[in-house]
Amino acid sequence: MSDVLRGFPSDPTALAELNHREAAGWLLADGWNVCGVGDWATVWRSPDGELAARVSPFEPAYGVFVRLCRALAGNPLLPRIELDAPLEGGGRLTVLEFLVPTDKDRAAEVWRRWDADVEGPVAAVRAEAEKLSAEAAEAVPYWRGLDRNPSNVMATPAGEPRLVDLFYAEGLEIYTDLLADPAKVLARFPAEQRKYMAEIGAVMRLSQPGEIAAMRSAAVRPD
Repeated sequence: MSDVLRGFPSDPTALAELNHREAAGWLLADGWNVCGVGDWATVWRSPDGELAARVSPFEPAYGVFVRLCRALAGNPLLPRIELDAPLEGGGRLTVLEFLVPTDKDRAAEVWRRWDADVEGPVAAVRAEAEKLSAEAAEAVPYWRGLDRNPSNVMATPAGEPRLVDLFYAEGLEIYTDLLADPAKVLARFPAEQRKYMAEIGAVMRLSQPGEIAAMRSAAVRPD
């Protein structure tokens, strides 16, 4: 385990008792700093700059990406995962190597190789990702599959490309349904996985106060 992780509980059960707020507070107290805010998660950088911690209050899809990284550990196109654990209420904490945005030309080259390579690191990622996506389509609600967004190609500080966030669930549909037809969402996500689903960044940035209140209320309804 990296020295910077020695302050983390070593028992995954202990991590699973924390919600996303408590996990973020714990990172803050340990000297980590926010370095990114996305639609689903907040990203923190370790005090030594080597690692990033991704904290999400509600995460239906990211676990599939972690499975990909672990299945192909050592593949130069995938980030190194140091720690991954579910959080109380349906969130997730993942600690991985710190990455930075890359330029559009490098991203385009990686996606060109995704289509063209028949062997090598990119082809291995593509094959495993397609397999995992097909499996997730049968198990993950609102699954939409592979996400070939240019921003999903990042790089190490040394400039080595990494593929990130390769899968996605249809967030717009989830939250539209949560307002218009809550029973549809509640039937697909058990109560213990959706407790904080109305607290993701996109909801808090883009919703009206009344919508936030309605989604929070719907999310915690019993099954």
